[in-house]
Amino acid sequence: MKPKPSSPKLDSKPESSGSPLDDAMGVDRKRLARSKRRLTEAEFGDKLQESVERRKRRETYEPKLDYPDELPISRYREEIVQLIRERQVLVVCGETGSGKSTQLPKFCLEAGRGRSAMIGHTQPRRLAARSIADRLAEEMECRVGDQVGYQVRFGDQTGPDTLIKLMTDGILLAETSRDRSLDQYDTIIIDEAHERSLNIDFLLAYLKQLLAKRSDLKVIITSATIDAERFSEHFADEQGPAPIFNVEGRGYPVEIRYLPWEDVVADEFRGYDLSHHVVEAVKRLSRDTSGDCLVFLPTERDIRMVSHRVAGHYKRLGLEGRVEILPLYARLPQKDQQKIFHPSGQTQRIIFATNVAESSLTVPGIHSVIDAGTARISRYSPRSKLQRLPIESVSRASSDQRAGRCGRVGPGICVRLYSETDYETREAFTTPEIRRTNLASVVLQAKMLGFQNLESLPLLDVPRPESIREGVQTLRELGALDEQQELTEIGRTLGRLPIDPRIGRIVLAAEEQGVLAEVLPIAAALELPDPRQRPPDKQQAADEAHAEFRDPQSDFLGFLRLWRYYENLRAEGSRVRRLR
Repeated sequence: MKPKPSSPKLDSKPESSGSPLDDAMGVDRKRLARSKRRLTEAEFGDKLQESVERRKRRETYEPKLDYPDELPISRYREEIVQLIRERQVLVVCGETGSGKSTQLPKFCLEAGRGRSAMIGHTQPRRLAARSIADRLAEEMECRVGDQVGYQVRFGDQTGPDTLIKLMTDGILLAETSRDRSLDQYDTIIIDEAHERSLNIDFLLAYLKQLLAKRSDLKVIITSATIDAERFSEHFADEQGPAPIFNVEGRGYPVEIRYLPWEDVVADEFRGYDLSHHVVEAVKRLSRDTSGDCLVFLPTERDIRMVSHRVAGHYKRLGLEGRVEILPLYARLPQKDQQKIFHPSGQTQRIIFATNVAESSLTVPGIHSVIDAGTARISRYSPRSKLQRLPIESVSRASSDQRAGRCGRVGPGICVRLYSETDYETREAFTTPEIRRTNLASVVLQAKMLGFQNLESLPLLDVPRPESIREGVQTLRELGALDEQQELTEIGRTLGRLPIDPRIGRIVLAAEEQGVLAEVLPIAAALELPDPRQRPPDKQQAADEAHAEFRDPQSDFLGFLRLWRYYENLRAEGSRVRRLR
């Protein structure tokens, strides 16, 4: 282990090979080369000069690269920077709280990356992409949108001088259809790879074949819980398997306690009550610690119900002023997120979260964890041809991730609301999404990128043949593929839409029938979580408010009524006043 130098030395700009285009931004070189014939010499010179000046401006920028001593990954800076320089792919395994997500992009800057093209850094969730961008900008003393930016659906905070771009993995996947070589990036960090979502698996396969064409591209795969050997072998090159770098986390021990339902109630025939179960765990923890607690629950609805019961428990004790009850989930407004990441320190906090807090975000100051052991996991039902979100037990890897959320500021305690036998019989890792989803969108995306079939994609896990056939059949029913499984005009149009092919086909049919304005809001509602809220303590008020938009003939028309109401508010210029 080497000591951390006080002042990192940045790599200097590589020497030009002689062509004027070599000094331009990476994303501009091919575009300028293609447009040279149709532009006059003066026009071409102006565009080239603009690109060269932009790169020079980026080259001369000296970012503030301080590495917090309290983050374990800072101690390994020199080794990791050297590996980034020497190898094309690097696998980084770091325990929760080691500083991977915030420090790795800065390591890349120190290694000379991010000047002729950006450092792309993907996250599974919008909430994580925004919060990490905010943290990086704060550490580098710049504004979000300047040297550090982010892009999520419906939000782009990047600019011409952005060196590090945080984004959801879906955004990067969508960019592959417009920029096949991903020329706007010279480094790509795939974070939280252990989640093995459809987007992550597809991106890893795409990057695997792209690396052979772009020797200048660097890829870093990182996660707290990861099947490192598989990733290393998958990205082997002429130098051998991709190097694996392990970063130790903070060294405080975490005590694991098991509290199954049968240990809480004497009546074995009593129906399960999650709220009562959590309240009992909170009572027992209060005997040993008064620090902040993170409670993992499967859904937003559970968060509202359980937090209401826990708040009532403290109110009965006359302690409501000493405890702050906070929710944390993906749809939480940004102003409410700040309460999570900037604690006042005046009261004990109990944070009720979905699995968004499992690995995507680090909640500061956590001393204890209560783990319900479940989450919503997307699964496709071939019989009903519907994608479902059943609540299921999480894997051992996810359980360990959750336990790792405490023990960072001192010895921690994790109470699991299930038995040790239950834990030991769970799957080691979460089943990759590509094995539990309809593959229509994957097959379509592969076709759009020029792959004849999924078998030609270097996927980590090849889907079952029957799943592939189901996806192909879905596309044929939509008219996206012909009898020879070649893309039709409808298929090419669907492939350019960033939505599920089935929803996309509804939109195309609506355009054909002249009802696009009416169908678009309904299609959007099918793609997004329900915009209507129904809090447990305000159910009657919510029902009365929603009744205004209810349609006796169709729930879909109810969405349309809601959209028209919203649009009318905007047209009247009262959106901000009324919606707040």
